[in-house]
Amino acid sequence: MGIDANRPRKELNEVTYFTCMKMLSETMGKLPLKYFQQTKRGKIRAEPNRAAKLLMTRPNRIMTPATFWTTVEFNCEHYGNAFAWMQTQFQKKGRFGGEYKILSFWPMQSNCVDVLMDDAGIFGEAGFLYYQYTDPKTGEGYIFRQDNVLHFKTWCTLDGIMGKSVRQMLKDTIAGAGESQDYLNNLYTQGMTASMALQYTGDMDKTRQLALQRKYEKMFSGAKNAGRIVPIPIGMTLQPLNIKLTDAQFFELKKYTALQIAGAFGIKPNQINNYEKSSYANSETQQLAFLIDTMSYRLAQYEQEINYKCLSQKEIDEGFFFKFNEKAILRTDTKTQMESLVSAVTNGLYTINEAREFLDKSAVEGGDINMVNGTYQPITSVGAAYGVKPQGGENTGELT
Repeated sequence: MGIDANRPRKELNEVTYFTCMKMLSETMGKLPLKYFQQTKRGKIRAEPNRAAKLLMTRPNRIMTPATFWTTVEFNCEHYGNAFAWMQTQFQKKGRFGGEYKILSFWPMQSNCVDVLMDDAGIFGEAGFLYYQYTDPKTGEGYIFRQDNVLHFKTWCTLDGIMGKSVRQMLKDTIAGAGESQDYLNNLYTQGMTASMALQYTGDMDKTRQLALQRKYEKMFSGAKNAGRIVPIPIGMTLQPLNIKLTDAQFFELKKYTALQIAGAFGIKPNQINNYEKSSYANSETQQLAFLIDTMSYRLAQYEQEINYKCLSQKEIDEGFFFKFNEKAILRTDTKTQMESLVSAVTNGLYTINEAREFLDKSAVEGGDINMVNGTYQPITSVGAAYGVKPQGGENTGELT
C-alpha cells in the first residue's frame, strides 16, 4: 500500500494538523494587544510604557507583533510550551538606585529549551525556575532566570510547569491520518492503478521473477500508463489485490479522524473546510464558539503571564494591565456593524469617537460625550409629564 512504518514522519505534513496549527497561530497573531488602566471611572486607554511599546509595535528589531505572537503560539501548540526571552539592561539611577529596562522580546525555539527547578539554591534563592537555552546555530548555552522569560503552555499540564502538546497526546491518531494520506499519494503515483498479482504456470528462478516484476511494474504504474493496453503472454493472468476505497469506507474514516484532531485543538468543523452541516449563520456561530471555547483560555493565560512579568508591582497596584482585543475576530458585515454601533451610541454605551475608532475614523470635536434619548426616565416616573400620578408618591407637577 506504499506505507512504510519505519519512515520518519512529520506531523505538519498531515493537512488537518497543519490547518489547526495555522488557525490557532494566525488567530493569536492578528489579535492586537492593548494597554489599559483600571480607574475609579472604569477602564481607560493608558499611555504605553516601555514594554507596551515593544509588544504593540516592534518586539525586536526583526519581528512585527503579528510575527512574534504567531511564532510563540506555533511553538506552544507544537511542543506544548513556548518561551520568549525579555532582553533587559540595568540603568543606574542616583548613587545607589537603579532598575532594569526592557530592550526587546525574543522567541526561543521550544525544542532548544530545558526548564530547571533550582530546589537546592545552586543559582541563588531556592524555589525558582531557570531556563537553559541552547542556540541551534552556534551551540552556545545560556541560562535565564524565570523573571526574564515569558512562559506560555497548553491547558494539558500535570505539574503546572510544563505543558503537553496535542501531537504528544494524540500521537497514534495523527500518525493514522498521515498513513491515510500516504496511501492516497501512492495511488496517485501509480495512476490510480490497483496492486496486482501476476499468475503464471511453470517455475522460474529468482532472477527471472524479479525481471518479470520490474517489467510489469514499469508498464502498469504511473499516471502516464493510465488507460493503456498492456499485452499479457499466454498462460499468465493478472489478479487485482486492492479493495475499493468505498468498500473500506476510506473517506468516511478519514473525515472522522480529521474531526477528532480538530476537536482536540478546539477547532470548529467549518475552520477545517467541513461545510456539510454549515450555513452562513451557523459559521458565524461557530466562530463565536471558537472564541469562547478555545481562544478565551489562551488569551487569559497570555494576558496573565504578560501582566505579571512585564509590569512592575507599582504599575500593577495602580491598575495598569495588558489585554488582547478579541473583537478583531468577530467583525461582521458592514450593515450589521453599523447597526450595532448606532445602537451603542444612541443608548450611551459608546461615545461618537469610540464608535468612529471601530471604523478607523478620526475623532471629531465634541464626540467624547455620552448621549441618550432625553425622553427616557425611571419607570416609577412614567406619566409624570402628563399629570399622571407616579408610582410610590403624589405628582406635584402641573399639566401644561
